[in-house]
Amino acid sequence: MLNISLPGQHPNPDAVVQEFQRRVNVSLSRRQLLSTTTDQSTTNCPTGNPIDDCWRCDPNWQLNRQRLADCAIGFGQYALGGKGGRFYVVTDPSDHDAVDPRPGTLRYAVIQSEPLWIVFSTNMIIRLSQELIFNSFKTVDGRGANVHITGGGCITLQYISNVIIHNIHVHNCYSSGNANVRSSPTHYGYRSKSDGDGISIFGAKDIWIDHCSLWQCNDGLIDAVMGSTGITISNNYFSHHNEVMLLGHSDAYLPDSGMQVTIAFNHFGQKLVQRMPRCRRGYIHVVNNDFTQWEMYAIGGSGNPTINSQGNRYIAPTDRNAKEVTKRVETGEEEWRDWNWRSEGDILVNGAFFVASGAAIEIKYEKAYSVDPKSAEFIDQLTLNAGVLGGRSNKLGKWTAGGNDSDSGSGTILDSGGNEDNTGYLEWSGAPSPLFPNSILFCILILHVTTALSVFL
Repeated sequence: MLNISLPGQHPNPDAVVQEFQRRVNVSLSRRQLLSTTTDQSTTNCPTGNPIDDCWRCDPNWQLNRQRLADCAIGFGQYALGGKGGRFYVVTDPSDHDAVDPRPGTLRYAVIQSEPLWIVFSTNMIIRLSQELIFNSFKTVDGRGANVHITGGGCITLQYISNVIIHNIHVHNCYSSGNANVRSSPTHYGYRSKSDGDGISIFGAKDIWIDHCSLWQCNDGLIDAVMGSTGITISNNYFSHHNEVMLLGHSDAYLPDSGMQVTIAFNHFGQKLVQRMPRCRRGYIHVVNNDFTQWEMYAIGGSGNPTINSQGNRYIAPTDRNAKEVTKRVETGEEEWRDWNWRSEGDILVNGAFFVASGAAIEIKYEKAYSVDPKSAEFIDQLTLNAGVLGGRSNKLGKWTAGGNDSDSGSGTILDSGGNEDNTGYLEWSGAPSPLFPNSILFCILILHVTTALSVFL
């Protein structure tokens, strides 16, 4: 197979896989060690999931939100997002103008040229009018708020890098386009009809999608095509969808040979049909996920992708014709028998079976897997908090330093040099608070103090 080198492509993908397993093993070992201690205060946090343990074990995580950018593992580990940039608080859920977005909206934030760490003032549903086209170096951080993104086109990451999307609901996205849409402060252009993906990754690199819940979109929930690479898709909850995830543009598109994607700690839930994922070319590491039934198949592919399945739990449906985890799409056995598809440490339930392939596979992978993957018996704890935190049985934890567990909360807002206006930009530590109501209260307080002083004097 022709080796296509892409910007952001790791030169040794097997080393990334090995380091991933090492990190998981360390986290699981730490959890097991702490569970034997008599000090119960130390046992409430470690889950064995190294991504979550990286930031959630800090009881004051909200005072250092950008720590999250140091917690990714796998091929998307270099995604910086908006680390080092200013915080932007989304206060306006509207999306009326895709060319001249209103300051305070999410669209206004994601098109900016500078790195931004984007948070939300309160719970909100953002109904998009057109594709939400990101610029590079952005983090969308939904922790502490219940944020839904839905509507036209949904999220597009095209020819950019360094994006983190965390703790967001993405659902009911439909095709949009044949309209002008802004992609940066200095450029907007005509967009033809979109596919209606939940998240579309197109020629992009260093992308991390974590703790999102996705369902019922017009096309894929997450698609990555056209030479995209350096991607981690972790801790997400997928449900109620047909074609869940497509990785690779076409069998003939050679740059996708350099695609590298980690799919880890996700829960593939109710009423999913196929493509978890469906791969064309590339190197795909599917590790420690929970597949709770499918209607056609779980993992499929064509165009000779490398698929590396480790420590997953595959629960087959009752349909006797859909027990196979894998599917080689429109390809004869004489061609796919040499494809490198491996299953290691997977648990296969209810008659599920994985058809591996590839010549001399044990010799080829001996060095890469000198650190054995942990058994899928740990899958319940590794995927316990998949999806948006705070949903189902999950508890997000303290939203403010003062211990207020409400959704909106209030943090310490620091003066940013006169930049506390409608743009939403703030320099702050702790959680954002609804700016408009607090501004009114502040003005009323100042009015009362001024009146009292005038009476006293």
